[in-house]
Amino acid sequence: MPYRILLLFAHPRFEDSRTHQALVNAAKEIPDIRIRDLYELYPDFNIDVSVEKDQLLQHDIILWQHPLYWYSCPPLLKQWIDMVLEFGWAYGPGGEALAGKYFLQVVSSGGSREVYSPEGRNRHTIREYLYPFEQTVRLCKATYLPPFLVQGTHKLGEVEIASYAMDYTRFLKYLQHDGPISDLSGFESSNLWLATRNETR
Repeated sequence: MPYRILLLFAHPRFEDSRTHQALVNAAKEIPDIRIRDLYELYPDFNIDVSVEKDQLLQHDIILWQHPLYWYSCPPLLKQWIDMVLEFGWAYGPGGEALAGKYFLQVVSSGGSREVYSPEGRNRHTIREYLYPFEQTVRLCKATYLPPFLVQGTHKLGEVEIASYAMDYTRFLKYLQHDGPISDLSGFESSNLWLATRNETR
């Protein structure tokens, strides 16, 4: 039975993002992936918590797709996390609604992998900046999967962006049908895991 995937997309300037347009279009080509554009749904930030909870319950794998904004996510996604993942529902006593589900971030950054490194200007990897999200998922008794990263977006050409979109398509299809998802554990990013699959083909 295929995993049911929910893609929660948050980009306040989607029309200006070549990278995220390519990634979203790639996801749209895959049947049965549910895509929800949070900035389109909630331009006033008035999130319908009951609808969002119902969407979470209907899916097995939840993707948070967003650009990295000041080492975190855009404000609407943060508000979504604050409001939807409620105490007593998602975590805490009786908070079992998300237990056993999988969460994964799809993140773009203007800075390159070299910039996001212990030796680089930002002093930490993107994975390290995402630790609060990982801990949030763990608190909800769900499994956090290695993020899919697109870095150095300001310098990417159309061919490179198309290559990332193709990798994203392959990755989503794997999550949806192939498994086992446990194969991703131990990798810094889903991209590195994909690279090992390319090498073993």
